[in-house]
Amino acid sequence: MKIADVSFSGKPLFLAPMEDVTDPAFRLICKRFGADLVYSEFISADALIRSVKRTEQKLTLYEEERPLAIQLYGREADAMVEAAKIVEAEKPDIIDLNFGCPVKKVAGKGAGAGLLQDIPKMLKITRSVVDAVKIPVTVKTRLGWDENNKIIVTLAEQLQDCGIAALAIHGRTRSQMYKGDADWTLIGEVKNNPRMHIPIIGNGDVTTPERAKECFERYGVDAVMIGRGAIGRPWIFEEINYFFENGECKAPYPFGWQVDILKEHVLRSIEWIGDERKGIVHSRRHLAATPVFKGIADFRQTRIAMLRAETLDELFGIIDGVVAEHENSQK
Repeated sequence: MKIADVSFSGKPLFLAPMEDVTDPAFRLICKRFGADLVYSEFISADALIRSVKRTEQKLTLYEEERPLAIQLYGREADAMVEAAKIVEAEKPDIIDLNFGCPVKKVAGKGAGAGLLQDIPKMLKITRSVVDAVKIPVTVKTRLGWDENNKIIVTLAEQLQDCGIAALAIHGRTRSQMYKGDADWTLIGEVKNNPRMHIPIIGNGDVTTPERAKECFERYGVDAVMIGRGAIGRPWIFEEINYFFENGECKAPYPFGWQVDILKEHVLRSIEWIGDERKGIVHSRRHLAATPVFKGIADFRQTRIAMLRAETLDELFGIIDGVVAEHENSQK
């Protein structure tokens, strides 16, 4: 499978763009575990044009991450074009346009999934950015605005006609946010539309190797994108690839090994942000969501303490205590 000149072999697995999640620290770890393409956090075109420091920091990329896509969102074509040119200068492999973010502060202002209510503007933005840059432009969107407006089959053709190199589809409407189950039926319909010739990437609720395999085989997608299933569990890419290659699930990683990966991520976050407390706070979403501590008896208070820790000594002391207790319980 190819996105323009970027080639992928086998059954490609992509790390979905997620705000406050897919920073370089996390992307590098996911890449090491087999993510074939990683995406930046979404970047506001307006903030980038205004040279907002925190936004410019999101443009940081490393050679070890490649191939890498940087994702932009905005509601006006001129701003998106100007921002795309700034992004292009940083030399990512792909520029991705976010037409899928459902949160109110984005969609409510007419950007992200908000553009599902103004398709002419969405197409104008897409066409303008494609024409303005030389690197591949892709799009990530949803099935439609709500249950009564699932327009993705037609929209996919329109976006393809704008010149995009690939299309990622999250199997929910904007009104669903992240609730309910992702519906892959329409993703499969887009992929099997004889008019479509660009790669179709499916996204939504891929949390197990078995589900990833089903998505490739049942819906025929060219790649599977993993979002929340990777938070606090970056090794999911390795687990899925092992399943593809061997037809069985990989033996569970040792508890201590999984904890070491979480600690590595915290350290990488601190290094990237350049501040111990801020790096720890930035890592909390992963510590809160990770399945590593699932099933540990009476863990609630320990989890609260872990998520309140503000120094490495405090945080790692709590985590090391959990590991010691776990090891003792296994004797």
